[in-house]
Amino acid sequence: MREPIHTDKAPAAVGPYSQAIRAAGLVFTSGQVPLDPNTGKLVEGGIEEQTRRVMENLSAVLESAGTDLSRVVKSTVYLTDIGDFAKVNAVYGGFFSADPPARSAFQVTALPLGARVEIEMVALA
Repeated sequence: MREPIHTDKAPAAVGPYSQAIRAAGLVFTSGQVPLDPNTGKLVEGGIEEQTRRVMENLSAVLESAGTDLSRVVKSTVYLTDIGDFAKVNAVYGGFFSADPPARSAFQVTALPLGARVEIEMVALA
């Protein structure tokens, strides 16, 4: 069974995709960029503010799916500047009290809407 997940507490999908899909006991999130769900615009500030917003958006999507950050098993981080890695780590790490998930991080040429960070996750349902 495949179940699309949607919440108004995270930015709406801006294309033909779901915020997340629950399938086979897992929740697969779409990548989240730092959009304010109330305005649909990128949050102001630097990489720390952008990372915080992304993590808040992901947390809201996971909650809507009946799970949370403590059940994330894998995440992928996309950065437009790998030099931001340490700052992203500092914010990202604050969202995991113990046993953070497996993770990969990549530098990419560009992200949607000029974002500096995008993160996607896979969690236990």
